[in-house]
Amino acid sequence: MLTNHKWIGRCQRLTEMGRDEIFVRTRQAFAKRFDFMLCRVGLSTPQDGGANALQHGGRFFFQKDELPGILSTIWKQLPETAEQIVERAERICRHRFDLLGYQQVNYGPEINWHSDAVHGKRAPLVPWFRVPYLDFDQVGDSKVTWELNRHQHLVTLAKAYRLTEKEQYAEELFEQWYHWQEQNPYPMGINWASSLEVAFRSLSWLWVWHLLEGCSVLAEEFAADLSRALVLHARHIEKYLSTYSSPDTQLIGEGVGLFFVGILNSGLPSAARWKECGWKILLREAQRQVRQDGMHFEQSMYCHTYALDFFLHSRILATLNGITVPESFDQTIKRMLEVTSKYAAAGYLPRFGDDDGGRVFDPSRNQQTHLLDPLITGSVLYKRPDFKAAASLATEELLWLLGPEGMRQFSELPTLKSESNSFALESSGTFVMNSSAGPSSSYQLVIDAGPQGAGRSGHGHADALSVQLAGNGKPLLIDPGTFTYADPGNQRKWFRGTGAHNTIRVDNLSQAVPAGPFEWRGKADGKLDSWITGKTFDFFVGSHTGYSWLSSPVRHRRYVFHLKSRFWVIRDVLEGTGLHKLEASWHFAPGSLHTIPGGSMFISDDLALLAVLFAAESSCRMDVLEEWYSPVYGKKELSPTFRVTTFAPLPVEFTTMLIPDPEVATHLGSFRRPTEAEHRGVPVKALQYSTASGEDHFFFADKPGNWHMGKCASNARFLYCSTDSNKTVRQFVICDGSYFAFNGSRLFDTSLPVKQSEWIRGASEQPLSLPLEGAAEHEPAPTMNEQVHLLGEVNKT
Repeated sequence: MLTNHKWIGRCQRLTEMGRDEIFVRTRQAFAKRFDFMLCRVGLSTPQDGGANALQHGGRFFFQKDELPGILSTIWKQLPETAEQIVERAERICRHRFDLLGYQQVNYGPEINWHSDAVHGKRAPLVPWFRVPYLDFDQVGDSKVTWELNRHQHLVTLAKAYRLTEKEQYAEELFEQWYHWQEQNPYPMGINWASSLEVAFRSLSWLWVWHLLEGCSVLAEEFAADLSRALVLHARHIEKYLSTYSSPDTQLIGEGVGLFFVGILNSGLPSAARWKECGWKILLREAQRQVRQDGMHFEQSMYCHTYALDFFLHSRILATLNGITVPESFDQTIKRMLEVTSKYAAAGYLPRFGDDDGGRVFDPSRNQQTHLLDPLITGSVLYKRPDFKAAASLATEELLWLLGPEGMRQFSELPTLKSESNSFALESSGTFVMNSSAGPSSSYQLVIDAGPQGAGRSGHGHADALSVQLAGNGKPLLIDPGTFTYADPGNQRKWFRGTGAHNTIRVDNLSQAVPAGPFEWRGKADGKLDSWITGKTFDFFVGSHTGYSWLSSPVRHRRYVFHLKSRFWVIRDVLEGTGLHKLEASWHFAPGSLHTIPGGSMFISDDLALLAVLFAAESSCRMDVLEEWYSPVYGKKELSPTFRVTTFAPLPVEFTTMLIPDPEVATHLGSFRRPTEAEHRGVPVKALQYSTASGEDHFFFADKPGNWHMGKCASNARFLYCSTDSNKTVRQFVICDGSYFAFNGSRLFDTSLPVKQSEWIRGASEQPLSLPLEGAAEHEPAPTMNEQVHLLGEVNKT
């Protein structure tokens, strides 16, 4: 029974719908009840179809006569993959399945296709539209049930049979396939409740057919039975497209299902319509769902890869069947691949939003490192050595999609590593600071300052202004992952909440309040205030108003300064009024975390080092504790967290310094706020990092105007100044200012403010000065035997 709250919610949702959405939803509501009525009188199974529809369909990724070469290549070039396929097939024959992050889930002697065996739950056998698939108490985690019913494990059995010619794998495949047909009469049960899952199952069956076509193990009637089942699946997908309910990767997957069934079953009466409908969805959604910067709009790295897999597979199949691929579609795919390649600069992709756990081709490749797989196919498809450099090794997927010729082209493609410069994906709100301390040392800090997600942000997390850090192919500061969509303890709330991310939480509350597993009441969208990147530094300022709904509203503003090859300084300012509990959390990858003076020292399992130093205006409590993170859907483990907590009236600010190898190992210093300072003009916040070799000074002016503190004077909104052990300036960075004086001497002076300027002292007989175009009235006055680099641009605003 619907409560008043639910009725109000539905009425409100109805007022938000347009005419087309109301029409489509009404039509679908009548259609699913009509389907059920047909079922009750025994008319639910289509009679059209037949063996000819499959045997004379379009071209698959490989032909029958090409299979021996592919199988031989797997054994020769990918022997470990071949052995893993056979090992998984053996477990599948014992009804032990690897589902998402759950390993060897035992489904017993007779598989119950409606059950979540992980949690011991079974969905009721009722019409699919009455299955409460998000209700854990009634169905368990429907994602576990659906993962099994995608039937990708049947593809594993088919490949194992072709690799070994052992008939037991094919026999198990057919036994499970026919058992599924018996246990899932249309339209009954959970396995018809998601059109995306119906599409996935269709793709698996098509792979099975093309792997086994022409083999002696195929029963004579199987082709016709499979064809009828595919017709039923395609009809269901077409009638119940997620055009308005889930217009995201779910809709893309449904389009792929229709496209594949239509193109590979051309003898069916509706095949041409399905092919056209599916292809239209793919082309339309590629333009709609992928932002201009190349990132998928759901703000999830897994959803980005999901969509990319769908697009790549469909693009290849379209070309094989003589379908013209629009240049705009290719450009979208390339932009998506370029984003993935850029993120791979430190050898490890960041995680945003939900980890959906599944994959289009091989569900076992669901770890974070496997998200680079599309680059391998893309490198061959688009002849891109930079994609190959980011992904490195050929995969089984490449071989099946592009054949031995694709493997040969991949091996002959040169490896050209692109420059790992810092970059911004502004429409996605992601800002990436890359750093290199040598050819074998690379780091990447990623800032999430974009929208929480598209639409209802179903796969987005409450993580505005959170950061992640990876170094040399390993994660250091991490995103918590997803773990589950449904469980008895509602752990989903924790994993997508603010406290699980590397940002600031206020009053024990998330930036956005969950309204269900895939909805939020309000959203915490990030906003960019400033992004500057130079040769030696990066500077970011962003904010969000996720806590504006509090009785005493709070605005969080985050500043990040990156001195390349050395460190990051992160300043958090909480603006507003009233007394609040504030928590700054830093979540680390598995390893050990130790308290040190002024912060903590992280040592990863592979001995990477990261120091976290902390400075605050008010008294704080610093704790080292363990909290959950999930490396893959369905698996969780403890990892260390460094949390700083204070109760204080606003405004309040925290400042954190992140110092990775090799700086930590050589000369870790102290980080503090100066205890004595001289103020003149407007307020300015200062910090100081001191080592045996010198000092690093950071100044943040929150308002325009001249200021003077210690030996430094300027009107810059941000100033970084480094001095050596003799108190001589060796480097400075200015953002939004026109002059800088040190110890009474003006080192930089222009008539107009500059957006940025950077100066480095080096060694040379003659000074080298690179003035700002149209801005420099007075150049810095270096002494002889120094090299000066002056870079920047005029701030004309």
